[in-house]
Order: sequence, then C-alpha cells, then structure tokens
Amino acid sequence: MEVKILDGKKISEEIRNHIVNEVKKLKANYGITPGLSVVLVGDDAASHVYVSMKEKACKKVGFHSEVYKLPKETTQQELLNLINKLNNDEKIHGILVQLPLPKGIDEHLINSHIAPTKDVDGFHAVNTGKLFLGKESFIPCTPKGILELIKRTGEDITGKHAVVIGRSNIVGKPVAILLLKENATVTICHSKTKNLDKYVQTADIVVAAVGVPELIKGNMIKKGAIVIDAGTRKVNNKLVGDVEFEEASKKASWITPVPGGVGPMTITMLLENTLKAAKAQCE
Repeated sequence: MEVKILDGKKISEEIRNHIVNEVKKLKANYGITPGLSVVLVGDDAASHVYVSMKEKACKKVGFHSEVYKLPKETTQQELLNLINKLNNDEKIHGILVQLPLPKGIDEHLINSHIAPTKDVDGFHAVNTGKLFLGKESFIPCTPKGILELIKRTGEDITGKHAVVIGRSNIVGKPVAILLLKENATVTICHSKTKNLDKYVQTADIVVAAVGVPELIKGNMIKKGAIVIDAGTRKVNNKLVGDVEFEEASKKASWITPVPGGVGPMTITMLLENTLKAAKAQCE
C-alpha cells in the first residue's frame, strides 16, 4: 500500500479561494467586509510570527484586519478594556487574543470576555458548551482543520476507531468530540496513559497532539490507518512532529507532513470562522 500525503497547503489554498469568492459576494450584496482583530500581548517570538501570518492571510482573502501589539507590561484590566471596545465595534466580526499571555493575565477570564458571536477561536465557554452538546458553534481552528483533513481522505469515519493522543482544551478534547459526532469510537490517550502503543495499534485514525517529537513510532501504526500529526517541536533547528513520519508512512494509508499538514489548515479555519461570523450579521 502506497501512502497518500494529506497536503494541508494545497487543501488550505482551495478553501481560501472559496473564501475569496464568498467575501466578494458579501461586499456586493450587503456591503459587509469580514473583519478580524488579533491582539498580541508581550514579546513571545513565535506568537509574533503567527500573528504576522494571520494578518497576511486576512489581507489575501480580502478581510479587514486589525492587529494590536501590546507591551508585556499591559495589565489585565487594560486588555479587558480593549476587548470590550472590540466587542462593540461593528466592523469587527472576529476577535482573537494570541496565546500564551504574560504571567498575571488569566487567559480563561480574557476568553470569557470575548463576545461568543465574535469568538472565532472557539474558546469561550458558550461555544465549547455548544460543541459538547452538538449545537451550532464556532469550532476551535486546529480541531476543525484536523476533521477537514480526515474528511478529505474520502474515508467514512462512521464506526472507525479513532485514538487521540492529547487532552488539551485547544486540540485533544475538541477533536475527540468532533470525531464522536462523526460516529467514530474514540479513545483519548495522554501523558499518563500506560501502554500507549497498544491503543495506537488498534486505531483506524490516529490524531497526535502532544508536542513530543516522534512519540508515535512507525511500528505502532495499524496498516491502512489515517495519521494526523498536529504536534510541532524544533529539534536541531528543524520542525518535527509527534509521529515518526518515515516509518509511519510505510504503514499508513494517509498521513500529514510536518510542516505543511495541520498548520496551514489552522489559519484557514480561522478565516472560515470569521467569514461565518460576518455572514451571521446578514441573517
């Protein structure tokens, strides 16, 4: 069996082309331009790179984009004041506060102050609750991108055994819920799981999201499995995923590369969520 690569860059480009057309329709029919505000606090180097990528992506698809770069000395109250201002700004449809935040700022409190209708990261308790209940909501961007990649294989998810390695609120838990909604049988593993290999060996779908380089060895992969690698770590100045790619590729039917797999999809899903928020104004 020859493995097929799930090219996140290519799939992402296809989705963004569709978004461009939808933005043109919104402008022509309703005079609305989707607007996204990204707030960055502090001087975390990786965060600055991510924010720059998001800003460029917004401009390419025709969004209105605002970036607020605040010093690390910014107080929690000052950040809350900015969020309140953006909540009331009619030209802004999506608000994203880049994580991590500096010490002394409660990220849960900050996320809870973003209006649920503008919570395009899907982190507000209202949206996470709706996701859990199977109601319409903003889905966190990385899990949403992962599900899209799995669906792009054309394989029926129903009845398949999916093993999710990672239990974060940002990736692991939401991915598990999304796969349950698609009628998969889901097992969640994590850092305390004993005999991890035994769980992975039974998986038709593997989603690795722990950030431990090559934790998932090739010999753990079931023949014909779909392997989604959402982990990234720099090792010897090179990005490495959670999955031992070369060896896993010998057994998987589909696999995502690192980089170029899940990463591009995350920003594209952010754009999709922002478009959805803008469209909601027309209803």
